[in-house]
Amino acid sequence: MSVLKRHITVAAALLMTAAAAVAQDSSSSTVVRRGGADRNRNEQKQPGVTDRMQKFYEEAPKSDADMQWMRVIYREIDLNKPKNASLYYPEDIIDGDKNLFRIILEQLADNRIAAYEYLDGREIFTDQYKLKVGDMLDRFHIYHTDAKGSTEKNPRYVIEEVDVPTNEVLSYYLLERWEFDSRSNNMRTRVEAICPVLHRSGDFGGDAMKYPMFWVKMDALRPYLSQQYIFIDDDNNLPKYTLDDFFAMNMYEGDIYKTRNLRNQSMMQMYPDPDDLKRAQDSIQNRLETFDDHLWVPSREEVIAAREAREAAAAGDSIVIPSRDTKTGSARSSRARKPAAKRKEPKSIKGSNSSNNAVRSVRRRK
Repeated sequence: MSVLKRHITVAAALLMTAAAAVAQDSSSSTVVRRGGADRNRNEQKQPGVTDRMQKFYEEAPKSDADMQWMRVIYREIDLNKPKNASLYYPEDIIDGDKNLFRIILEQLADNRIAAYEYLDGREIFTDQYKLKVGDMLDRFHIYHTDAKGSTEKNPRYVIEEVDVPTNEVLSYYLLERWEFDSRSNNMRTRVEAICPVLHRSGDFGGDAMKYPMFWVKMDALRPYLSQQYIFIDDDNNLPKYTLDDFFAMNMYEGDIYKTRNLRNQSMMQMYPDPDDLKRAQDSIQNRLETFDDHLWVPSREEVIAAREAREAAAAGDSIVIPSRDTKTGSARSSRARKPAAKRKEPKSIKGSNSSNNAVRSVRRRK
C-alpha cells in the first residue's frame, strides 16, 4: 500500500511540473505579441498601404543650408478647367474609382491622416492646430455617424456616399514650394499641402461663397493617391497616371492668388485692379519658370552666338538664336536664314539663226 501511495505522489509531482512548464511557456509567448498601439496602427492602415510604402513617400525635411533659394506660392485650382477635370470626376464611385475629395474625406474619417485648421493665410502644421474631424463635419453640415469600435483616442466616422458633398468642392488651394537645391543644382517644385474649397450659396440664393475646409499635408496623402489611376485627357481613355503623378508632374493648371510676404497680403489686396493683377501673376510665373536660366555664367560659345545674333540683326542678313540645352548644359544655336532669291531663268535670244534655238549661258566660263 505504501508503494502505491509513493507512485501516486510521484505522478502528482510530475503533473504539477508539466503544468508549471506550460504556464511558463504561455507567459513567455505573450512577450512577442504586438501591443495595443501596434494593433491600432495596423487597423488604421488602408488595405494595400504598407509600412514600406508609407516610408517610401515620407520625405525628410531639407536643411536651409542645402537650399540657395526658395519661394512659397499659393495657387487656386479651378476644377471647371479641362486640365483639372481629373480631380473632379467621377462624381460617384464607379468600379472602385474615386475622385480626389472622396479619397481625402475617407482617410480623414478613418483617422489615417491628419487635417489642420485653415487659418487666414497662415499655415501652421503643428499638433496645436490639428483639426478634430467630427467638429469639421458638423461645421460644414456633413452627416456622419460613429464607426464601430470608435473611441475617444481613435475617433472614426462613417459617411454615406450620398452625404459626401463632391458636387460642391469645385476648387482646391495648393501650397507650392519652389526650391533651388545647391547640392544638386536643380530647381524643383513640390506641393506641400492641399485644401478643398466648398462653393455654397446662401439660404436666399445668390452667388456661391467659397469656404476653405482644411489643410492636408501632401506627404501623408501620397500613398493613397498613388493607388488611384486616372486619365488626363479625352484623346486617350487609358488611365496611365495616378493622382500622385498628377501633382508630382505639375499637370494641373491654376492661378497664383498669393505669395508668402511680410505683410501676409493676397494678390487681390496688393493689386486691386484686374489688369494689374493679371500682369503681376504672369510676371511671377515667368520669373519662377526662368529662374534657373539666370544662374549660369554664359560660356564662350554663347557669348559669340549672342554677338553674331546682334550683328546679323543689324545687317538684316540672318538671325542666330542662342539657347542652352537643359539636359547637357551646353550651348547650341540655330540659324534662321532668309529664303534665297529665286533664280531667274535666262531668256532665249529671239531672232537667232541657230536651228536648235540655243540659249546663251550667263554663267562665267573658265
